[in-house]
Parts: sequence; structure tokens; C-alpha cells
Amino acid sequence: MGELKYKVIKTEEQYYEYCRELERLDDSGEAEGKYEEEAELLMVLIEHYDAEHSTLNTDVDPVELLKLLMADHKMRAKDIAELLNVSKGYVSEILNYKKGMSKDVIRKLATRFAMRQEAFNKPYRLEGERMMEEDEDAVAQETVHS
Repeated sequence: MGELKYKVIKTEEQYYEYCRELERLDDSGEAEGKYEEEAELLMVLIEHYDAEHSTLNTDVDPVELLKLLMADHKMRAKDIAELLNVSKGYVSEILNYKKGMSKDVIRKLATRFAMRQEAFNKPYRLEGERMMEEDEDAVAQETVHS
């Protein structure tokens, strides 16, 4: 048996090397072709390393998580738009809670940041829903005080 191409990640350098390789596979479309199992293995190894070494708080809502990751990676909305192959306006609407994240957006973000899709696939309130809830609370308060 020959030497394994991928091993358990033990260093930060190895971690970033595997992240770059996974991103390359995803960008080239190979992650869904004949290298699908290789991409899945890289994702498992990266997630395992993240679970043991990450200080990133994944309990935040997906939009806040994206903002944290953007700051961490020194990325702007323009960079995310290019990554997702969407308009900068669409990214702005996501970042301002006006639009939700599609499955494709969630998949691309998870792959780019080497995270589980579940981190971006949590429920959160959009701006219109927040305003409606605040109005309902105000009406309820008025009813109580009447």
C-alpha cells in the first residue's frame, strides 16, 4: 500500500493546504465529478480539525457568521459576490437581513470557509419579519396598558 494522499490534519499549515485544495476542487467543478470522494474526505478532515481547534462561535445566526468570516478573511461584499457568482446587491441584501441564503449560497459558503453547511442553514429573521414582530409587540403592549 502506497502513502496516503491525505492524513489527519495536525498543523495549521496542513489545514490551510487542505482548505486551498478543497476550494480548488470546488472552483473547478471537480468536487462533483470524479473527485467527489476526495472532496468529501477533505471536508471531513477539515471539519475534524475545526472542531478541535476553532474558536469561531457557530451559535451566531448565519448572517453574523458570514460577517465574522468576512472580517477574519479580510473580504468585502464584492469578494463574496464573486465567490457566489451573484450581484453585490444580492450580497448586500443578505448582509442586511433582506434576503435569505439559497441552498447554492449555503453550499458555496460552507465549501469556501471549510465549514458544515448547517452553520449557514440555521433559521434567522429577515428584516420584514423583524419589523412585523416589533409591531406585534407594540400592539400587545398597548393592549396590556389599555
